[in-house]
Amino acid sequence: MRALGPQDIHAYSGGFLGPRPAARRIRKIMGLAGLRVRVGWPDSTGIVAVWGHAPRAARGEGVALRTGASLMRIEDAFLRSLFPGRMGEPPLGLLIDRSGVHYDPSRPSDLETLLATHPFDDHALIERARRGMARMKAIGLCKYAARDPDADLPPPGYVLVVDQVRDDAALRHGGLSGGVPAHMFREMLVQAQLDHPGARIIIKTHPETARGLRRGYFGPQDCTSPNITLLDGAPSGWALLDGAIAVYTVSSQLGFEAIFAGHKPHVFGLPFYAGWGLTQDQTPHPRRRRILTRAQLFAGAMLLYPTWYDPCRDRLCQFEDVADHLEALIRAWREDHRGYVALNMRLWKRPHLQAFFGRWTRLRFARQISRHNENTTRRAMVWGTAPAPDGPVTRVEDGFLRSRGLGAELTPPLSLIADDMGLYYDPRTPSRLEYLLSRPLPAGGETRALNLIAAIRNAAISKYNLKGTTPPLPEGHRILVPGQVEDDASIRFGAGRIATNLALLREVRAHNPDAVIVYKPHPDVEAGLRPGALPADTALQFADLVLGRADPAWLLDQVQDVWTMTSTFGFEALLRGVPVTTTGAPFYAGWGLTRDLGDVPERRRARPTLAAFVHATLIDYPRYIDPLTGLPCPPELAVERLQGGGLPKAPALRMLAKLQGLLASRAHLWR
Repeated sequence: MRALGPQDIHAYSGGFLGPRPAARRIRKIMGLAGLRVRVGWPDSTGIVAVWGHAPRAARGEGVALRTGASLMRIEDAFLRSLFPGRMGEPPLGLLIDRSGVHYDPSRPSDLETLLATHPFDDHALIERARRGMARMKAIGLCKYAARDPDADLPPPGYVLVVDQVRDDAALRHGGLSGGVPAHMFREMLVQAQLDHPGARIIIKTHPETARGLRRGYFGPQDCTSPNITLLDGAPSGWALLDGAIAVYTVSSQLGFEAIFAGHKPHVFGLPFYAGWGLTQDQTPHPRRRRILTRAQLFAGAMLLYPTWYDPCRDRLCQFEDVADHLEALIRAWREDHRGYVALNMRLWKRPHLQAFFGRWTRLRFARQISRHNENTTRRAMVWGTAPAPDGPVTRVEDGFLRSRGLGAELTPPLSLIADDMGLYYDPRTPSRLEYLLSRPLPAGGETRALNLIAAIRNAAISKYNLKGTTPPLPEGHRILVPGQVEDDASIRFGAGRIATNLALLREVRAHNPDAVIVYKPHPDVEAGLRPGALPADTALQFADLVLGRADPAWLLDQVQDVWTMTSTFGFEALLRGVPVTTTGAPFYAGWGLTRDLGDVPERRRARPTLAAFVHATLIDYPRYIDPLTGLPCPPELAVERLQGGGLPKAPALRMLAKLQGLLASRAHLWR
């Protein structure tokens, strides 16, 4: 991220001045960078902005030539969006260059100068670069990130030849004496065959060509041998690079990514990443003499050169913030783009489900799967453990950082869980969470999880974030016993022999005769929205005090132990370093983080650290949505929203919540 001084920048094309979302985003990013886009006639000290070497850049170039103003060339950043710009999606970053443009080697660009002169001796910068490289590969980040993880991949062991779009500015200006000749692509294909006789050749088409937006250089006519295959699907570029034994490109960004995938690609043009000792260059560069490491190239091109933008926070940001945002977008697209049929969903839940899972393909709401229409191509979705049809099904539930207010009060959620294997609170079957806990942490995952834990603790965040009282507590060894809704699914499926609040209190007192036992009723029960209230005089037979409407985050800081059947309070206690004893089989039991008195599934054999457990539980497993922008977002943003308040209200739902409170004994009608 680079902060530029405030200046008026003159522009003369719709890409800067138009009403479309991409143009508005470009003006926003430039404005945040201190560049005010204006029309009018500059003087000799002014600056004219043009979009790279696009056809309409000639307007601005002519004005600059006549007035003596300097030129600033703008381009999309190397991580742009899910889809190509021609599909209307605004960019997540810009390359703002006062010297040239990164793909034109005829003169040095700011990026070339940066790569040639920066010392790259900052250990923290290089460590960020190493984590960034690993994270790009782990997430599958590329310029257009909507890649289908289920797309067919060729068997490993092929030579990858990368196509590009015809008449692209990067090719028209990609040579020292002008453009890249079209025959260079044919020469590249021939050279790949000569270098690897008999090897399979995979020609990867450009995403815009595959979508029919622009023509490429290769087609079926080039598959002159059974060893040559044209691949026009949308697989992950990183997955393709993993299976390749060699990579050939003219100047595609896929060649840049190939470097970080461990290749030394054969490069026939003069892209920004060639000439630094990391590529096999068919065309020597006359200026570039420095040898860079992969981390140094990444630091310059991805961390220092671009101006990145966070659309949820509406501010300039670092590469890592864009990676977090794109990870949320990619996951949502990959999971949702084929669509769902949401079965038997309550009316009040439907808008929230549509917001979470219907961004790219609207949900269909139905009572059953139809065998005679498009629903047969969609995955079934049900709430919780509701009955589901045969075949693949996704089960949806509230996330662990849900809202500022009770779900039973119909408060819109910031997070939901979509599990295609089971559900976290049902130990009878494996869940997606259990699968995630069996995997190693991704690069930088431990640091990210620890930072998230610290943010949750500092902001006093809990599942519902209900503020409450902070009464004085008796001295002694305090044990918190959170009450639960006794007909809740987690109790029915995971509590075991102790399945009521009274039985739990009795058990805690039996094991801890001298402790100060603090009983906190469940907020849904306190609010009169769910059945199962335990009279205070009954609870006080075993507890020392009953704290109704106490602040949950404050309370966890006042106790030395938590005993629970299956409450998420136990998980929140773990985040704060409070020891937890379970009598049932909640999702956090059986992993070596708790003392477990109940029967936990034998299959829970992994022993994750707390950071690894939090990464799986709060980063990988739930889905989050920003309540202010409606965009998929990372958990860090959800914590900020929950801390800062100002969340949208839903008056109609509040009125409905009051009505359903009168029907607490008939919760099946509204849950």
